[in-house]
Parts: sequence; C-alpha cells; structure tokens
Amino acid sequence: MSTTTEHANALGLETGLSPSSTIGEPRTYQVRTYGCQMNVHDSERLSGLLEDAGYVAFDKAGAGADAQADVVVFNTCAVRENADNKLYGNLSHLAPVKAANPDLQIAVGGCMAQKDRDTILERAPYVDVVFGTHNIGSLPALLDRARSQAEAQVEILESLSVFPSTLPTKRESAYAAWVSISVGCNNTCTFCIVPALRGKEKDRRPGEILAEIEALVADGVTEITLLGQNVNAYGVEFGDRQAFSRLLRACGSIEGLERVRFTSPHPAEFTDDVIEAMAETPNVMPSLHMPLQSGSDRILREMRRSYRQSKYLGIIERVRAAIPDAAITTDIIVGFPGETEEDFRATLDVVRAARFSAAFTFQYSKRPGTPAAVLDDQVPPDVVKDRYQRLVALVDEVAWEENKALVGRTLELMVAEGEGRKDAATRRLSGRAPDNRLVHFSVEGLAEADLPRPGDMVSVQVTYAAPHHLVADKRVLGVRRTRAGDAWERRTTTPVATGVGLGMPSVGVPAPLSPAPACG
Repeated sequence: MSTTTEHANALGLETGLSPSSTIGEPRTYQVRTYGCQMNVHDSERLSGLLEDAGYVAFDKAGAGADAQADVVVFNTCAVRENADNKLYGNLSHLAPVKAANPDLQIAVGGCMAQKDRDTILERAPYVDVVFGTHNIGSLPALLDRARSQAEAQVEILESLSVFPSTLPTKRESAYAAWVSISVGCNNTCTFCIVPALRGKEKDRRPGEILAEIEALVADGVTEITLLGQNVNAYGVEFGDRQAFSRLLRACGSIEGLERVRFTSPHPAEFTDDVIEAMAETPNVMPSLHMPLQSGSDRILREMRRSYRQSKYLGIIERVRAAIPDAAITTDIIVGFPGETEEDFRATLDVVRAARFSAAFTFQYSKRPGTPAAVLDDQVPPDVVKDRYQRLVALVDEVAWEENKALVGRTLELMVAEGEGRKDAATRRLSGRAPDNRLVHFSVEGLAEADLPRPGDMVSVQVTYAAPHHLVADKRVLGVRRTRAGDAWERRTTTPVATGVGLGMPSVGVPAPLSPAPACG
C-alpha cells in the first residue's frame, strides 16, 4: 500500500512535510560561509529559511567526532582564486561521506554557483543542489525536489525577484545586526566579478529599512551595520542622490539604537553630505571603511576606479577634519597587471598619508570573466609576493603607531562575544570601541554577578597597544547593563525560535569583518 508521500514523490511534487532523517527526527543542517559580509548575511537568511522549513541546526560540539549534518550548504565566494580551490577541496572531503550515506544532501550557492553553474556538477557530481545569488529563497524547495526526484537540481536566476530582506533570517547574536539597504553594483571595476554575479543595484525603500531597524531594536539590538555593495550609491534607483545621508540621519532618531555603522562605500561617490551626517548624528560611529585598491592614478585608471589619489586623500582629509577620532580602514590590491615599482610606491605613499587603522591587503588574483584577466603584463608571482610583504609591514607599522596614540585614553566598549581567542586564559573579555577597534580588557576585581554580558557597555582605560588590537588591564571603570545584554541573557537561557519572516528577526549580529575584499 503506497502512502500519500510516495504518490507525491512519484509525480515529482513537493509535499510540504517537514524534512526528517527518521520518523520524528528533523533533518539537521550546516551552512559554511566563504567571502564577504554580504555572504555572511545571506547565510543568516539561508539558516532562517531552513529552520522555517523544519530543519534544525547541526550541533557540531554535541555530536560525535564522525557525525555529519544531514544537509551541508556551501555559501560561496568567487572573488579570489583560492575560494575556488577551498570549495572544491571541501567538497572532495564530503565525497566519501556522501558515498557511505546517500541521504546526505550537499548544496552549493552564492557567487561561485552563479558563475560556475553546471561546472560544479561536472567537478563534483555528488552535489544535490546548485542555486545562485538571486534565488536563495528557493533552497528548501530545491532540497525537497532533489530528494523526491533523486537527481540534482540546478536553478540559477539572472535577476533578483524578491529582495532578500523579506526572507526568514536566523541571526547569530542578540546585540547587533546586519541590515541590507541594497544589493548589486553598477560599477565596472576590471578586477571584480561581483557585479556580474550580484546584478545591477537594487535599493530598498527607506521606510522598509527603518521598519526593520525599529523591529530589531525592539528585540534588544543596539548596534546595526547598514550593508550594501556600494552603500553611498544608495538611492540611485529612486532618484535621490542624498538618500544615504538622509538614512543615516533617520537612524539617529531611533530611540534605543546606540551604534550605527555601514560598509562599504565607494570613493567616487562619497560626498560631503555623508561626512556631515556622520559628524552630526551621535549614534553613527566614527569608523569608515574606504576601499583604496591602489594609490597609483595609472593603475586606478586601468582598474576603472573613477577617482584618483588626490580625490581619495581629499576625502580622508575632510573626514578627519569633521570627525577627528575617526578610524579609517581600507582594501588594497597588490600586483594588478602592469603594476610597476613606481605604481606600488604610490600605494605606499597613500598608506603613510592616510594613516589607516587597518587594511585588508590582497595579492591580485586573476578571475576568468573579468577584463583584467586578459590584460597583458601580468606581474610575476615573486614580485607580487615581495610587494605584498612590504605593504603588510607598512600597514602594521602605521596601525601600531595609531594604536599607541590611544594608550591612556578612556574608551566605551560594547562587549563582544567570541572575539578574544585567549580571553579565558587571560581572564579578559573583549569589546569594540566606537571606532570599531578591538579591545581586550581585564575583569579582575569584578564579582561574577557583576561581569558584563555581550551587548553591555564598559568604560576602560587603554594600557597597551598592538598593531591589531588594544589592551586595557586596569580595573574596569564602569559597567552599563543594557537591553542588548538582557536580550543576550534571554537567548542563552531560553530556546531560540526558528526563522522569522520579513527580515525582522528576534536576534542578530554582524560577525567581525572577514578578511575578504568588499566590492567598494
């Protein structure tokens, strides 16, 4: 006697039943994320979608050494060559697991899936689902279809049909959240494949963004990061060139929202109204990620970066004049085709002049499908490596000098979760200063009941500086318990609900900026 499910499966239909490994046991999932902040946020949505569909997160810590999630999702990056190598290497590790357990499902999404499409199945024929950047909401249905039809499903759309922020989202912490304001990019940088994979810029309406932020704040979030491939182009789709600065100011009027950040802008479109909004809106933090890519005017022209060194340094000068304590970070590419020693020295000159507090530095990686991939005069790898090492040394030297200037200063930190790898051994906690610098601080002298929670605020005095962090080893000057800390405590003592629709979840966090180039 056949069941209703068997009839449906025979017809290739989706039953809508909750997925399960065995009767009464929901299937588990794991999302593995590569690349930029946009991918991190997309992975939050993928988790929310799967939990809405009845899957449960795989508890790696509580599972056996050889245990594996029932569904493994790779959310991929296509910006650099090692991202390809990492994906296919990790897929190959799952091949014998899949052979031993055919019920395991493997899905590949994100930018590489959008780019490679059928190539993924040629190189890894055991993959069950391939989906692109424009249809992440299809993942649960594609998994169901792959199981019912017992064949791989490939679905790639060429344009966005539903703005991702309308999808269920499972955020990773209770005190801070990403909020997408746009997706896609209208720039044509010759080294970047992202616009071809993410599409033209699509903007959310300001009211939708502010409604999402207000819902997050109502749930205890006190820090948000506005996210887009090119945030200061926000408004181009509805014809308001000052929409981004207006949005920053509107965030300033949301009661309970203590910190506002954004990433990433583009120097060509970074205007003075944004600088003024940053300076005049108290909860907009004094931190700015401003991608440089190169300090050479000739290389910037070859990259199709529509600004030059003088314009870039002019922006930095105006930001520092309006916001003296601003910490400025950047992205830099070394070894772009045709880069000479003179070009490279121009980049070093900008690093010295701009006084970056940190820089994400990259050796140029040829990406098929980009104009730069076919340029003549590719720089020899040994030359690229030498320049890269010299650049990193200078960046660290400058960052260390900037950090040393903060020794003795009192800073207010938002306590962070999981950012200090040695915190347990050193009896320290970690937090982020207003300018986003990482500070490890001592909690000696505080009773257990008085320890600050993630999301709480502490005042500390900086006692030591390293190139990539600060230390405050004197007694904590003050602890301010917050709604965000309360939300974190609730989350750790009560079960978390599954994904919540409309992009208005109960908890959220942006992880620390990953060392991946933004599309700015």
